[in-house]
Amino acid sequence: MKKFNTTAICIPSKHYMVDLSERVREIKRLVDDGKYFTINRARQYGKTTTIKALTEYLKLDYDVLSLDFQKISAASFRTEEKFVQAFCRQIMARGKSLPIPGALKAELQEYISRKENKAVLDELFSSLTEWCEGSEKPVVLIIDEVDTATNNQVFLDFLAQLRADYLEREDDPEKKTFQSVILAGVTDVKHIRSKIRPEDEHKENSPWNIAADFTIDMSLSENGIKGMLDEYEADHHTGMDTAVMAKSIRDYTNGYPFLVSRICQLLDEEVSKTMSLSDAWTESGIDEAVKLLLAENNTLFQTLTKNLNNYPYLKASIRGILMEGTRLTWNPDQEDIVQMQMYGLIRNDHNTVRIANRIFETRLYNLFLSDEELKRNVFSREGELAKNQFVTEGRLNMRLILEKFIKTYTEICGPLVERFKEKDGREQFLLYLKPIINGTGNYYIEAQTRDQTRTDVIVDYLGKQYIIELKIWRGERYNAEGEKQISEYLDYWNLNTGYMLSFNFNKNKEQGVKRVEIGDKVLFEGTV
Repeated sequence: MKKFNTTAICIPSKHYMVDLSERVREIKRLVDDGKYFTINRARQYGKTTTIKALTEYLKLDYDVLSLDFQKISAASFRTEEKFVQAFCRQIMARGKSLPIPGALKAELQEYISRKENKAVLDELFSSLTEWCEGSEKPVVLIIDEVDTATNNQVFLDFLAQLRADYLEREDDPEKKTFQSVILAGVTDVKHIRSKIRPEDEHKENSPWNIAADFTIDMSLSENGIKGMLDEYEADHHTGMDTAVMAKSIRDYTNGYPFLVSRICQLLDEEVSKTMSLSDAWTESGIDEAVKLLLAENNTLFQTLTKNLNNYPYLKASIRGILMEGTRLTWNPDQEDIVQMQMYGLIRNDHNTVRIANRIFETRLYNLFLSDEELKRNVFSREGELAKNQFVTEGRLNMRLILEKFIKTYTEICGPLVERFKEKDGREQFLLYLKPIINGTGNYYIEAQTRDQTRTDVIVDYLGKQYIIELKIWRGERYNAEGEKQISEYLDYWNLNTGYMLSFNFNKNKEQGVKRVEIGDKVLFEGTV
């Protein structure tokens, strides 16, 4: 029986996985056009699995030399001669799956065994050119894990050789070299170069400036996820609605391959231990899987935190986006933004910086809130002390939560003052709410409604949703518009009851929580 897999490569015969056929067909078009390009995506984004599928797909029309630079040690990158020998050993190891001409094998073996006057790159490329010229099929070179070459001048020289042959081929159609070269890794080759060259040299003068843009979407689509779930359902007969489940998983992950597979894996292997398989494969089961996922200290989250700490300016900016609703314009010339996109943390959403997916966003909220909790934040402590009174028969008493928060805020902070606009209470409310739902429920912020005047918090608690709009008071007209907006939002969630929390600077305001009916909807509006 197949399993969901989140380690190493996914194998169709062993693992439930999204069909990659369309993706590899798109990549093959680049190969057919003779393009050289880089597939650089974040860790655990399905690069190696895609390369494996692509290699098999190309074999009908091409001889595919697929190498993995993880298998070349750091010592082999120290000198040109050692690199050539390691590269030759990699090619020789492919002898069983690739028709390597006997003459080429002899030359490569001679390079490997030389004791004096060891082979250098131009000798290696001379042999590779002879192979390309004599091969019945065009030869494609694929190199995975090129990050291993970071900070190595030898690798830059290797790229320069590839570039020289490519340019010569463009000038002379009779010239035979690799049909296509594909480099795969997290780091873009331009960034590898910028780490090696002195700072005063022009960073864009890269030996890989011949590369075509690679714009193929590597995320998993909703339809692709549904197809994977259909296969699982055919084996297990859970009765799930695969379309609904696929949409929910996609909403949480934005198609990040590891996160998609991990949620499915947790549903199959962990959530099903506490309930039936049929109950696990529901939206309530997904909430449980997400809760387990957010509590993990997996390598993806470790990498996320490490990269964020490496860019303190962007970390501060992201904190502002999440906690204060500030907007950060997308700027492809800003190095921190480019790096964090490369690492998969952020994305460009209509020229605005967004966190890549809801899972990452909630993980970051938890990180920033934990920073405050470690400072013994009073709102977090008060929420922890009061949490037992807010749950009745498995349901949150959200009205009471609002009432107690308003009372706590007033006692601690006193009247609102103008400087409050800089930090409008969202952080304090989340700090108060987090210990109440922690361990049982999840929360996230609706990115499409988050700005400096409004934020919608969605709480999932034991299969029930609670929508709380947080906003700064801007007058009766603005408040009426907010009531209409949250009413429409409740329609989207098929809910009849919603909640609003306004931070009001009006000295004559009526503080507390009141019930308001709008059509068939009930809103509990709290005012600080």
